[in-house]
Amino acid sequence: MKSLLKLHTLTLLGLALAANVGLQLLLAVGTVKSWGEIDWMDVVGEGGCAALALAWLIMLLHSRPAGRVTRLLALGLACICFSWWMDLLDEFIQIPAGIAWDNWLETAPMPAGLLLLTFGIYHLNQEQRAISQQMSKREKHFREHRLFDKLTPLGAAEYLRQQVQRALSQAREDEQPLSLVAVDLDDFAAINQRYGPAEGDAVLQAVAQLLLLNLRRHDLLCRLAGDRFVALLPNTGERQAQTIAGELEAAVASLAHRTSRHGERLHLHATSSALMAVDENADELLQALNLRLAGAKQTLPRCA
Repeated sequence: MKSLLKLHTLTLLGLALAANVGLQLLLAVGTVKSWGEIDWMDVVGEGGCAALALAWLIMLLHSRPAGRVTRLLALGLACICFSWWMDLLDEFIQIPAGIAWDNWLETAPMPAGLLLLTFGIYHLNQEQRAISQQMSKREKHFREHRLFDKLTPLGAAEYLRQQVQRALSQAREDEQPLSLVAVDLDDFAAINQRYGPAEGDAVLQAVAQLLLLNLRRHDLLCRLAGDRFVALLPNTGERQAQTIAGELEAAVASLAHRTSRHGERLHLHATSSALMAVDENADELLQALNLRLAGAKQTLPRCA
């Protein structure tokens, strides 16, 4: 719950403020109905709908990270909750016949909320399709080789070597370029020391999913060792591979990963290297990639 409040305070406070403003406006122009004038069937129905919309909103904010999809869905549910809230207040407060703006407060947020929900569900579907495509590819590799990392749903080092050797042969046969990109998290040991190995494992899993979503469908991502990932890029020259490496670095830097205990955001950074295959075998190519990555890490600025 603390993590929820830290991540989505503005959404919940905004809804609470709007609900209070609506209540104050109705009290300012209307009069409270007597006990006998209240239609309790409408109170139960409209109040229940408002409570359900609020419960859905809280569950959504608690289960999803911040982002465009979450914002659209949350705003849509907030509008729907507010609309039902205003309908509920109407059962307790009598508004003079000459006032019409209260009807706008009751009805206008509902279609707006449904429209926002529609856009949110559309983008959610696109997000799930991208993840499903990556999952489908990983499941196929898993059935064929069963050489996957125990922590992340990625191929392990031996599986990577097999695939690199196979891709080298295919690239020579097709006379197409083949490149590799390595991505290594900076100061990952400090995360394990400060937050514990469990949080470090969670970071690796989040980064693995992030890198998968930022690669192309025909690329292959594996975990070489520790906090080092390697992407196999068929039909890709070195310049394009360097561009992809930079994009993966930027994706890691923008990842808003939060610790499970306190909800504290970890500002992650990564170093990458790219290399196009020439005449090497798999072991030589991976060794050259690691040497290039080590050289890139040595150029990083060191904190005093």
